[in-house]
Amino acid sequence: MDWEHTLNSYTDGLLNFAPRLAGAIVVLIVGLWIVKKLLTIMDRLLEKSALDEEIRSFLSSLASLAMKFIIILIAAGIIGFEVSALIGVLAGVVFAIGLALQGFLGNFASGITIVFFKPYKIGDWVQIADFFGRVENIQIFNTTLVTPGDKTLIIPNGKVTEDIITNFSTRGHIRLELMVTMPYEESFPKVQQTIMETLQAYPKILKDPSPIIGIESFDSHNIIVSVRPYIHPDNYWEVTFDLNRMIKEAFYKKGIKVAYSEGVELGIIGE
Repeated sequence: MDWEHTLNSYTDGLLNFAPRLAGAIVVLIVGLWIVKKLLTIMDRLLEKSALDEEIRSFLSSLASLAMKFIIILIAAGIIGFEVSALIGVLAGVVFAIGLALQGFLGNFASGITIVFFKPYKIGDWVQIADFFGRVENIQIFNTTLVTPGDKTLIIPNGKVTEDIITNFSTRGHIRLELMVTMPYEESFPKVQQTIMETLQAYPKILKDPSPIIGIESFDSHNIIVSVRPYIHPDNYWEVTFDLNRMIKEAFYKKGIKVAYSEGVELGIIGE
């Protein structure tokens, strides 16, 4: 009789629980379908707005998370969970996780700052601390840069906001910094004119601001000449390689010697 009573109790409990479980499953299925439709409508409205791509993506993700959480709470309430108690437990769990993951929360907060205050946007050339590259992606926790050497850098947003950000795309140009050596016996005005003529003949060098050519420092065996033309950030490596080649060729044609160690004598530069 005890086994029969226990079995009847479990059966009655299952029969009472089954409709609630079925209702919760229906709510989840229908609710998630409705959320999907609402998000589609929201994405279309956001695309028509004047908001940037980064902000649209952030708002869409946030709305999706919030609506799905509400659906789960409704389903849990139908099954019989105390929603208020469940929220309290979740809040405690979130607080505990937050203490353990303070760095992630800091990156999250920094991501929101970057998205809304926009110190840079996707496609900009920036320097963050010692890292230089084009912004490929802005996510909630990190920013992805692609360097001129085609390396991918993933920088935590917390590091971005706590450091100095240099946005080269805001002004539309960057300054290229090249170094050329010349012997002390060579005429600097001649070297300066030759380099300037080379820069002026190259179409990817910007006319405004004007290139700067000057003596950087005096070494024990040579003079360091600084060559600083302005270029578009997209042309960084191409212009660097081209100018080094063109300056070497111009020096050869003008008979200008370049200082480098070859015993105790000056070496002659080849074509």
